[in-house]
Amino acid sequence: MDGGDGAGGGERVSGSGGDAIVLSIGHASYLSTLFENDRHFSHLADFEREMAYRTEMGLYYSYYKTIANAPSFADGIRAIVHDNVTEYGHTINTLNRFNLYPEVILGAAYRVFKKVSESFKWRNEICYQVNRGYNLPPVNSCEGIGNQHYFYIDNVFFVAGTVLGTVFVLGVILGDGFLGGCLAVAAFMFNHGEATRVQWTPPLRESWAYPFILAQITLISYVLKNRLSGCFYTLTIALTTTTCMLFWQFSQFAFATQVACLYATYILDFIPFSTMATVIRAHALSFILSFVLLFGNEMLLTSMLLSSIVTVMILIFSDRLLSRITFRPLYVLLTGVLFLAGTLGIKLAIGHYLAIEDDAHIFEILRSKFTDFATFHTRLYTCAAEFDFIQMETVSKLSKTLLLPTALASLVLVAFLALNQELPNFLWRSSASRQKQFGEVIYNTLQLLCFSLMAVLIMRLKLFATPQLCVFAALVANSRFFAHSFVYFKVPSWLQKAAIIALIAGMTTTGVANIHKQLSISGEYSNPDQEALFEWIQTNTPKEAVFAGTMPVMANVKLSTERPIVNHPHYEHKALRDRTLKVYSMFSKKPLSDVHKTLSDMRVNFFIYQDGWCQPHHSRPECSYRSMWDLQDPENKGRESLCDVISNALRTKKFEPLLPFSVVYNAHNYVVFKVQ
Repeated sequence: MDGGDGAGGGERVSGSGGDAIVLSIGHASYLSTLFENDRHFSHLADFEREMAYRTEMGLYYSYYKTIANAPSFADGIRAIVHDNVTEYGHTINTLNRFNLYPEVILGAAYRVFKKVSESFKWRNEICYQVNRGYNLPPVNSCEGIGNQHYFYIDNVFFVAGTVLGTVFVLGVILGDGFLGGCLAVAAFMFNHGEATRVQWTPPLRESWAYPFILAQITLISYVLKNRLSGCFYTLTIALTTTTCMLFWQFSQFAFATQVACLYATYILDFIPFSTMATVIRAHALSFILSFVLLFGNEMLLTSMLLSSIVTVMILIFSDRLLSRITFRPLYVLLTGVLFLAGTLGIKLAIGHYLAIEDDAHIFEILRSKFTDFATFHTRLYTCAAEFDFIQMETVSKLSKTLLLPTALASLVLVAFLALNQELPNFLWRSSASRQKQFGEVIYNTLQLLCFSLMAVLIMRLKLFATPQLCVFAALVANSRFFAHSFVYFKVPSWLQKAAIIALIAGMTTTGVANIHKQLSISGEYSNPDQEALFEWIQTNTPKEAVFAGTMPVMANVKLSTERPIVNHPHYEHKALRDRTLKVYSMFSKKPLSDVHKTLSDMRVNFFIYQDGWCQPHHSRPECSYRSMWDLQDPENKGRESLCDVISNALRTKKFEPLLPFSVVYNAHNYVVFKVQ
């Protein structure tokens, strides 16, 4: 194990552990308060809580419910590993497809907790009757850690709460002291609404995985700062990375950017060979563990992560050969080209050989953002606000809290370091090249640039960029880095500290108002229309009845009624995208008899229809289902839309044009067609 320029860094980080724990607990409480204020969750019945988990959230929670309520834990695991309810007609391994390890762990923990509570007769749940008004019957509502829902969301917020503690520790590492951690924490809390959405969407995969992604980045930054190596760090990084991979499918893309950033830092000579070997071995070990624990997930095989890991391992273990190149521009250019060629070449070769197309939609989405290319599937993504380009409103908010200007100031510091330290050695490398300081800073700079680009292209990914901006801003508090960046301009330590305190004070002007605004959000979840629909399903359809409909509703149908469904919101699998296209033909211009045959072949019994999905998009005409189907099915472009056929039949009460479908439920916003 090597030690380096981070002398004292280990003591500073270990000394910040207590502060990080306190911040994490406080943040978890803050998240829980925001969630309660928004939903009035404590006063909802359990069936209302289930409906409150919209779209993907309901799908993920349903598997926790399956494990928690199964006769035994083994029965619950069997049910989700051999699942024939989520995509009726296919038996799928949902652990392989949906990254459900959080639900498996929590489901097991809940079962143990209930047994222990019953044995010791602990009272951990309080129940009372709630009068709902609006001519709705009263309901029983239970709250407390013994309630299945509270056990789930409290644990989500416990995990997500650690983000603030981790931001503090990473701020200490990059800011080289307590003040850097304080600056990072202040920036995060003052920009909380732009940094996370876990308080509104607890069951999403990002809620579970992102805290571990940030912890992994912090661990790697610590290793780089202190130039550490060895099996202990390989295993520690691998364990954290594996957790992220098991919890969220998107983790592989985030880590692919990390491997690229680390290798770029390495070829710029800021990471010693032993440290780089330690980190890349950790990634390789994590990939193997994840692939096995996810039952051979095919998307991992064709991922950029696997190809980048393989390429970097080949390149760093060819280091003796490549290091003979002492002309720096040639070395950087050659190794960079080899990395890109190897990564893309291996990915394309594996994808072609195994004929796996599950991640093809990702590249199609990116292609559609820069060209006029579009498909039905890309429109489903890009027409959603969270998949649009980042809004200028976000940039404005980050600027008003001084986060963006501070991060840009940190970037200027990095630029000056490059000018002062790197320019004199720009042309030639030496045997001592890899003894450079501040590898953790260069890595985090490159990681910030990657995350920022991701956020610009897809607004949803600002959950990566904003926290990274917060920790990167802490660099202005690093007096050692400041001295190396401005070698001819000495700033007294007391003056720099005073400036940081003044900066935090300046951030509070808008930042505290943002916190008050978040805390003032008040709501109460209620969806009587969906409640009536699910009650009708429970009463009037057999348990084995198969349902189809729009993706968000199907997730809740599965969760609340436990009926089989044929499609769902987890859209990352090619076979599921093809299935969804067939189901959504109900909104097309195809002959109704063709649609009926398609649904019958899928063995669908009932179709849940919502007229709202047929309405024109208020600002983007190409985002209506009519336009999307004209793009997908030009042969039938001249025909009358089924949206109009159905709407006219429902309005006039003349249902003959809808045959062979029959209307069996028509109330408020939902219509149920019987297919067969």
